[in-house]
Amino acid sequence: MATFEKESIFNLENAIEYTSGGVISKQVIKSKGGNLTLFSFDKEQGLSEHKTPFDAIVLILDGEAEITIGGKLHLLKKGESIIMPANVPHALKAVERFKMLLTMIRDV
Repeated sequence: MATFEKESIFNLENAIEYTSGGVISKQVIKSKGGNLTLFSFDKEQGLSEHKTPFDAIVLILDGEAEITIGGKLHLLKKGESIIMPANVPHALKAVERFKMLLTMIRDV
């Protein structure tokens, strides 16, 4: 993972590429208060169900994703966001290839 330079101008959607049949993650910034990470998912790729100890916000930058939170399915498209609460199981799957920005907020 790479960290972006501070005070540099960049386009989030263009800052990460797709890979055939896979998932890519790229760290934008990380601090003790939280982190921002870009992800790209090829169609049918995803992250299996898991929990995190912190709230996380997903912003869809391109494409379309299914995000399941606590057993409830949500369909998100480009420009839409959702908050995944701490300690609630969630999973992601690409309906079509998609890019997202994940913002994780830590309790400090």
